[in-house]
Amino acid sequence: MQIPAVLLPHTVTVHPYLGTGAYGDVWGNPVVVREVFVEDRRRLVRNQSGEELVSESTVRTRPGVRIPVGSKVTVWQGTPLERTGRVITASLFAHPSSWSHTEIALT
Repeated sequence: MQIPAVLLPHTVTVHPYLGTGAYGDVWGNPVVVREVFVEDRRRLVRNQSGEELVSESTVRTRPGVRIPVGSKVTVWQGTPLERTGRVITASLFAHPSSWSHTEIALT
């Protein structure tokens, strides 16, 4: 079961993290992802290394959307609240009796 589109009213721009090159981090071309829900909520999360980091925003989207850890995500584009954060974690939530979604924690 997937989240209904009416509950995913926002749009974000993602610069996918590709890895590290000779001159530092490398990101791919920007991709616009529609049908997401952005929530500004400060919370403590652990990254892949187990370090505790503060997440300023949470993005929820459909389960098939792939946004790699380390990617840059711009939320609230075109508004005074616009900002770009890095992906700390990306978690899939799938259960037969609930809405499946991917939850992304941003710096």
